[in-house]
Amino acid sequence: MSTEIEQAIFERVKKLPLEQKHEVLHFVEKLTTAETQSAQTIWEEIREMIKDVPDEVWEQLPRDGSLNVDHYLYGAPKR
Repeated sequence: MSTEIEQAIFERVKKLPLEQKHEVLHFVEKLTTAETQSAQTIWEEIREMIKDVPDEVWEQLPRDGSLNVDHYLYGAPKR
């Protein structure tokens, strides 16, 4: 059973572009390291993901996003 799963994963990864292969490798490395075993909170995960986002990008986000989420996602009228 395990061999079938490994083969299926290998076949799918083989078809990916190089950049996505790097992402898969990073994901697998994270799964197999002590970093994953630690009790990292969701907020720590989020901080890690957004740490390199430039200030200019944050400034472009709408200030009323939580109030008008339906407007920004689906085009509903603003409140």
